[in-house]
Amino acid sequence: MDTVEKMVEKMKEMPFPLYKVKLGTKEDIQIIQELRKHTDAVFRVDANTAWDVEETIQNSRALKELGVEFIEQPMKATNWEGMKKVYEESALPLIADESCIVEADVARCYGFFHGINIKLMKCGGLTPARRMITHARQLGLKVMVGCMTESNIGCSAIAQLLPLLDYVDMDGILLVEDHLSSGVSIDYGKVIYAEENGTGAKLLI
Repeated sequence: MDTVEKMVEKMKEMPFPLYKVKLGTKEDIQIIQELRKHTDAVFRVDANTAWDVEETIQNSRALKELGVEFIEQPMKATNWEGMKKVYEESALPLIADESCIVEADVARCYGFFHGINIKLMKCGGLTPARRMITHARQLGLKVMVGCMTESNIGCSAIAQLLPLLDYVDMDGILLVEDHLSSGVSIDYGKVIYAEENGTGAKLLI
């Protein structure tokens, strides 16, 4: 999240095939309109719980026209009544983030979101994440695994789940300059696995 000018500048510096754009301002649609002028890349947006019901519904329609793939956590995690209405009227799929932290939250998201975003650092690691993925599939929910600017250690763990996912956000590797470990790497959307056993992560210090 930044000024439109800075966001365009960052995008030109890193011409990726896909961007997740952090929103939550009064100029959200204008931001995506401006970014769209500079790339045909896939956009996914994360509203960070900043919108209300009508704002989410209206934004979903405008964002769909701008080539956005889905909206992540548009409203506060406690607003289940509002999410029900949004779920019924949104023009785009809705992915739960703050509304889906641990295993018990998966079932609660059914009928309110079209998918869930699992964070290994929040749910407890790979084993509970695998159970959450299985449960979500049983409910017909899409599955994403995200990161919180983890080091290569965390992102190497996320990479082990890739064949099971619809979407992934593991760009922490690209955002951290001082790497403490080796592991998986990302080359413009292509994940390259390490040769080491396990997750492939190995401490460098």
